Order: sequence, then C-alpha cells, then structure tokens
Amino acid sequence: MEVAKQWFKDWFNSPYYHLLYSNRDEKEAASFIDKLVGYLHPLPGALMLDVACGRGRHAKYLADKGFCVTGIDLSEESIAAARKLENENLSFFQHDMRLPFRINYFDVVFNFFTSFGYFETRHENENALRTLANCLKPGGRLVLDYLNSTYVAAHLVRHEVKEKDQVVFEIEREMQNGKFLKQINILDKKQLQRLSYTESVSAFGKQDFEEMFAMQGLAITDIFGDYHFNNFDGQHSPRLILIAQKLSAHE
Repeated sequence: MEVAKQWFKDWFNSPYYHLLYSNRDEKEAASFIDKLVGYLHPLPGALMLDVACGRGRHAKYLADKGFCVTGIDLSEESIAAARKLENENLSFFQHDMRLPFRINYFDVVFNFFTSFGYFETRHENENALRTLANCLKPGGRLVLDYLNSTYVAAHLVRHEVKEKDQVVFEIEREMQNGKFLKQINILDKKQLQRLSYTESVSAFGKQDFEEMFAMQGLAITDIFGDYHFNNFDGQHSPRLILIAQKLSAHE
C-alpha cells in the first residue's frame, strides 16, 4: 500500500471519512468520559484540552459538565463544524498537534480514540507528544487512548466491504514497517466516482509509550485495557489507555 505523506489532511477533510465512521458508539464514548471524570476528579471549571477533537462532540460533552474546554484539530472541515458548538466554556482552533500550543495552561489534556501515531516518523510523533505535555500545568494529567497493537495485529480483518448511502467502501488492512495500514477504496454510486485513501497508524506498544512519556517528563500513573477501566493485558486488551501526570520542573 502506498501512503501519502500527509494522508490525514485530505482524508479527515473528506465527507467520506465522516460517512464511513458515522456509526461510532457515542453512548460508549459518553460512558468512558463519565468514568474518566470520576477517576480524575477535576476541579469545577478545570481547563481541559481535547487534542484531535474532530467535530467537537466529546469536547462539548465535557463543557456541558461545567469544565472550560478547548479543542484543536488539523481538519478545517471538522473545526468549522465544531465552531457551531462554541460557547463561553467551549472554543475550537485549527491547529497541528506537532506545533506548540498554550504552554503550562491546562489541568487535563485528552487524546481520544487513537488520534495519535499518524505521522511518518517517530520524531514527528514525539513532537506531538511534546505538545501534549507542554500544554499541561505541572501536576496536570494526560489521558492518551490508543489501540493495543498486539491485540490489533492478532485480530486484523484483512478485507471488508461496507455500503452506506450508495457509497461502497472496500477496506484492506495490513501491517507494514511497524505501522497499521488501512486502504479504503471508495465507489460513490451517486457521484459516479472512485477514490482511494490510506490510513497509517504507528504500531506503538506499551514500552514505546513508556519511553516517549519519560522523555517528556510524564509519569504514567495508570494503564487501562478498555473503556470499562479493566486492567491492561498485553495480549487480550483491545485498548491501551495511558493516564500520566506532568512532573514539576524540579522533579
């Protein structure tokens, strides 16, 4: 599979991306966020950042709980949609997560649903993690929700076909050079056009994150293996959910 260098720029701005993933389980997402808030016990009005926020539904859910939430995403289309949700507790910005954002500002930073590991090199992914760490106040906490690479590799569905609203998605998956690749071939029966996109996500494991977090002064305090907060099991957990605290400068 060929992967465009900035594949995410075109794909996340495409209406087909939103159509393909339109069946995401919002109830499960809300339940997970409720559990996180209960676990983290943020103060009322805590400053929160949702990195790679998409169209802002999860940021809005947090803002509706009384927190002051900012969402950033690279996709112009997603941020344009998210801005319709803005209020005094909720704001959105188009921003590349590899570049600095508000330094030492937030109490909690979230990165939900494998919205990391998209970049071509480990260095670029480390730059993105540096942004997440630098955004936090000392003592602030990061929640990074990633796939469990070992589990995904063992359960990879190589070929799949889905049809939604007269659009056929033919999906091929493989693992190549330490990355999970998903080629999405699209046939739009209404528009009479064919398109193809390829997603690429680094197959980072627990040890990779431990190394990268340590480099950025982040101390891992908990690792969960699913959205119900079960303990992480390297072979059997579907998710790798890391909770970390930013160390103070003197530590």
